[in-house]
Amino acid sequence: MPDQQHHPEHEKQSHEQHEHSGGMQSGGMGMRGVSRPMPLHQHHQKHEESHGKESQGHEGHQGHGHMSMSPEHREKMLHMHHRQTLWCYWFIVMAGFWTMMAPLTFSYGSGAVDVAGGREVWLSTAGRAAAMTWSDLICGFLLIVLGWRALTPNRPVSMWGACFVGIWMNIAPVLFWAPTAGAYYNATAVGTLVIAVTILIPGMPNMIMYMKMGNPVPRGWSYNPSSWPQRWIMIAAGFAGWMASRYLGAFQLGYIEEIWDPFFGSQSRQVLNSDMSHMWPVSDAAFGAFAYTFECLMGFMGAPSRWRTMPWMVTFFGILVIPLGLVHIALVISQPVVVGAWCTFCLLAAAIMLPMIPLEVDEVIAMGQHVKQRTRAGEGFWRVFWKGGDPDGSEPDERTPPLADFPKRPMALLKAGFWGMSAPWNLTVSAIVGVGLLFVPWLLGLEKPASAIFHLGGSLAVVFAVIAMGEAVRLTRFLNVLVGLVLAIGPWLTNGGVAAGVIGLLAGVALIGLSLRKGPVRERFGSWDRWVK
Repeated sequence: MPDQQHHPEHEKQSHEQHEHSGGMQSGGMGMRGVSRPMPLHQHHQKHEESHGKESQGHEGHQGHGHMSMSPEHREKMLHMHHRQTLWCYWFIVMAGFWTMMAPLTFSYGSGAVDVAGGREVWLSTAGRAAAMTWSDLICGFLLIVLGWRALTPNRPVSMWGACFVGIWMNIAPVLFWAPTAGAYYNATAVGTLVIAVTILIPGMPNMIMYMKMGNPVPRGWSYNPSSWPQRWIMIAAGFAGWMASRYLGAFQLGYIEEIWDPFFGSQSRQVLNSDMSHMWPVSDAAFGAFAYTFECLMGFMGAPSRWRTMPWMVTFFGILVIPLGLVHIALVISQPVVVGAWCTFCLLAAAIMLPMIPLEVDEVIAMGQHVKQRTRAGEGFWRVFWKGGDPDGSEPDERTPPLADFPKRPMALLKAGFWGMSAPWNLTVSAIVGVGLLFVPWLLGLEKPASAIFHLGGSLAVVFAVIAMGEAVRLTRFLNVLVGLVLAIGPWLTNGGVAAGVIGLLAGVALIGLSLRKGPVRERFGSWDRWVK
């Protein structure tokens, strides 16, 4: 495409724009496809220059690019962007035909497998095959219709409709216990691609008609919590969790007969087939893969100013990562207590989720601050929540290294991804103490309930210490004071023995003492700074 040709003059101009533009300075990916397409940027720049305003249209200067655009100009940009992304809508149509042919090609009723562990599911084998067949036939038909409609510009309902079809295609194999691996993987793969070509690659449908451009750093902040380096860490972690959970889900759904565990052997099978796992109406591991799918995809969604332009998306992303992440972690750390066994890949999935919580909470805080500021300024809450608000007081991003420099400056990008999160020595030691406590029941041969105190206490000590490494939620460290009190007293009350009592007492006192120190805070969080204690 013409805007992607590489010439020395263009490269120089691009570099200069990067040095001065908030969108490019925030990592480089915000310019294309996600929510601010390159044709918009280039055309708007020419439009402003034609009126003698050479730099007013840049995202990092005045912050008024879209706010000064007329409805006619926005309409023109919408049609230009639609032509640039026309292939996405044709892909939706082709994906529809593919999906409708899938049941006929892969024969969902032939070679159907039983779910693992003798679990009773709500559909018979024939019912599972029929449900997946009808799901694919209906979804395929809808994609053809919606994709065809989307070939005409300014039809956001059709694009959103196709997106929700893609979401359903990821849910259906979990809900219907897809009877074959082909049915599961085809539906989830096509559904994920449909989501990508409806709202990720071309950007939010019709967002160009109302989005107000501005600088990407929140007022009073020292960094941008929505920058691409910050989100790159979340995307990578989400993808890793997706792979781990999908492997566990493949076992529960019956596609593989054995689950490999390098440390706990057959205990993984015991965990995945336990009563705790069977209490869920669906495969808990496959549902985890579904959640990680969206955590990974939502990391790509939006420009570096999405904390302001897409509060609804940051809210849903925060819900996926923070409360649902905590539930996931709680279920994993309860396994040795409830089931009496460990699962390496379950622990891996929880370990991936844990640092995502402090890494995401800053973006949620920035979004909350913006919504509060704009509603106090008189803008309607729901309008701000769904469409974003004015970039009041936002600042240009002159700090974030561009994501395109990763091959040359990997450490700089890695450090930028962890801005807002630090590991003071006291929190690091608290986490080490927590890990050590997990081995105490094995070393001393403890039984319940004494062993449960060390298992849960150690796990919670690690969780609270890691979350408190997020500088915006450093107060979380005081939860380890409660953990320390339980560890100091609990083993004595449960007749765990003198050795267990002494170890619990020492560990408890250590956790309490280590939790009193705040540690250094390197970043600023605007009005939230008063809560960083």
